[in-house]
Amino acid sequence: MSFWGIEPEDWIRRFFTGREGNPKTGGWNRDVFREFEDMRREMERMFEEQFRDIQSTAPKELVREYETPEGGKVKEIGPLVYGYSMTIGPDGKPKIREFGNVRSPGGPGGVSAPGSTRAQLRAEREPLADVVTSDKEVKVVVEMPGIDKKDIKVNVYDNSVEIFTTDTSQRKYRRVVELPEETELETARSTYRNGILEITFSKKESPKQRGKQINIE
Repeated sequence: MSFWGIEPEDWIRRFFTGREGNPKTGGWNRDVFREFEDMRREMERMFEEQFRDIQSTAPKELVREYETPEGGKVKEIGPLVYGYSMTIGPDGKPKIREFGNVRSPGGPGGVSAPGSTRAQLRAEREPLADVVTSDKEVKVVVEMPGIDKKDIKVNVYDNSVEIFTTDTSQRKYRRVVELPEETELETARSTYRNGILEITFSKKESPKQRGKQINIE
């Protein structure tokens, strides 16, 4: 994925080189921060334009109509929830993660896809999620406030975990999170406290190398 014609790996090279940076001395390039800020402003401008068209495509679960005391009709749409986080991954590439029930055209970063011309509003929110790994565990952390533990459903597949809420839940959530290859799926255990769902897996043990001593003649 690229942003405005800039490949992800170029962000790091430009961050540590250029007007303010030197790769040998560990300097950094302030121009990159300005580019991130320009991209953020462009994304906000794009979403403001797309929200104007949401009324015609909103799911019926998010549309409410009522009459005013004067006899007029009012239509409310919502809630509208959108957010994104921007981080630099372990591979040195920038990653954008979206959450909420509004999807930008083409996905994270506003990268256009064929046939995708407007923001999409869904009844289900995609919660903010993160995967934290340690020497022995893989932990999936998902923010799902405003619901009861009994309304949460979790399905584990070969390389992912699906989290969603029941039809009776006051808030609708759904998220599929990719899991690292070393995840031991059968060891899954979960907790839900203060709006935070944590799913913990043990990590598969690395196979021990088997060696054989060779005598020197």
